[in-house]
Amino acid sequence: MTETELFATLKNLSRADKLRIMQFLVLELAKEENISLQPGATYSVWSPYNSHEAAHKLAALLEQDKQTNNG
Repeated sequence: MTETELFATLKNLSRADKLRIMQFLVLELAKEENISLQPGATYSVWSPYNSHEAAHKLAALLEQDKQTNNG
């Protein structure tokens, strides 16, 4: 199958099938690069949600910027 034929076939797939193919390709690329992400595993990702320290720092920086630009 040529690249052109493959793209034409992929274009006609359902959204769910396209997502499954994307997941498959990402996992294959990760294997080739020896990235050890496991299907179905959970990984921690930092988020500023409920981070009061981050909110205080941002507020302080905004106040500092406000004083600098108005002063």
